[in-house]
Amino acid sequence: MSGEGLLTEERLMIRDVAREFTMKEVLPVANELDPVQGEIPLELRDKLADMGYFGIRIPEQYGGSGLGCFEYCLVAEQLARGWMSVASIIARGNGTLTIDLLSDEQKSRVLPRVVTGEYLGAMSLSEPDTGSDLASMSCRAVRDGDDWVITGNKYWCTFADGADYIVLFARTSTSDDPARRHVGISAFIIDKPRGQLPDGVHGSPIPKIGYFGWKTWELAFDGLRLPGSALIGAEGRAFYALAKGLDEARAHTAARSIGLAQGALEDAMAYAQERAQFGRPIAEFQDLRFKIARMATDIEAARQLLYSVCDRIDSGQRCDKEASMVKYFASEMAERVTSDALQILGGAGYTQLHAVERHWRDARLTKIFEGTSEIQLRIISDNLLGKGGR
Repeated sequence: MSGEGLLTEERLMIRDVAREFTMKEVLPVANELDPVQGEIPLELRDKLADMGYFGIRIPEQYGGSGLGCFEYCLVAEQLARGWMSVASIIARGNGTLTIDLLSDEQKSRVLPRVVTGEYLGAMSLSEPDTGSDLASMSCRAVRDGDDWVITGNKYWCTFADGADYIVLFARTSTSDDPARRHVGISAFIIDKPRGQLPDGVHGSPIPKIGYFGWKTWELAFDGLRLPGSALIGAEGRAFYALAKGLDEARAHTAARSIGLAQGALEDAMAYAQERAQFGRPIAEFQDLRFKIARMATDIEAARQLLYSVCDRIDSGQRCDKEASMVKYFASEMAERVTSDALQILGGAGYTQLHAVERHWRDARLTKIFEGTSEIQLRIISDNLLGKGGR
C-alpha cells in the first residue's frame, strides 16, 4: 500500500490536530526560548500531556492511546516542525526503549503516571568512550547483598535533571567471548526528584550548539547504591530490549528530521515570496524556484519511506534495514534542505531572527544520535551483502 493509502481519516485528523497544536503552542515558545537556550516550560509539558502525546504508544489499559508507531511519528513530525526538543520529549513518556523491560506490576504502577506527564524519564546509555558500540559499555553494577552499587561515567544523558527517573544501562557481568560482549548489560530505574540529579550522582551540562530546550549531561556514578527492585527486566539481557526498540527510535528520528526540513521549507517559501531584489520577489528567479522544488521532493520522498517503515513496524515485520534506511535518508535530507533554506534567506538566515538557523542546527544532530549515518550505512550494507571484513 502506498504511503498516501495508509493515511486513514483518523490518521489525517491526528496529523492535522498536531500541526495546529504546534503552530499555536510550540512554535511561539521555540522562537522565544531557543535563542536564549531556555528550557521547555512546564506549562507546555502539561499541554503535551493534555493532548495525550506522552501516551501515544502506551496501551489503553494504562490510560494511553494504544496507537502505533505510525501515529507516533505523525505527531513527532509536526512537533519537530516547531521545536525538535518538544518532538523528542514525548519519547520520554512513550517508552519506546524500556516498556518491554517492565513487569506487569511495574507497568500498572508506572504507566498511568507516564501518560499524564507526571513520570517522565531520561535514558543513560552512552559513555565518554562508548557511543555507537554500546556493547562495550564499562559502567558497572555490582551486587552488595540485596542492593546494587553503580560505578562509572555516562555521557549524553539529555533531561537528566528534569526527568522524574533515569533508566541506566550498566554492565553486571562480562563475557570472555568478544562476540558476546552485549551479554551482561542490565537496566536499572533510578527514581529522583524532578529538577535535580539523583543523590550520589554528580554531573555537569555539556555545552551544545543546538538541541536547546533542555540540558544534556555528563554523569559520574561513584558508588551509587540502588535497591534490588531497581533492576528492570532480566539481569544481563537489557541489550536485547535496547536493540528491539531501536527500529522505532530511528523512525522517530526520521520523523523529527522531516519536521525540521518541512519547517525550513515553509519558512524559505514565505521569505522568497516577500523578499524583493532587482524589482521583483526572489521567488520568481528560476534557480531559487528549482531549489525549492528539489527540497519539497526530498521531503516527500523521506516522508513516504517513513510511512512504509512505520507500517512494517506496526505489522510486526522485521525492518532493521528499512529503519536504518529511513533514518539515514531523512537525516541527510534534513541537513541538506535546512542548509538550502538558510541560503535562500541569505544573511537573514544567519541570524536568530528567523527559525531557519534553529532547524539547521538541530538537523545536523539527527545525523549523529540514534546511530550515526555511518552506522546506518553499515547496517544497510550488512543486510544487503552480509557482514564483510572490519
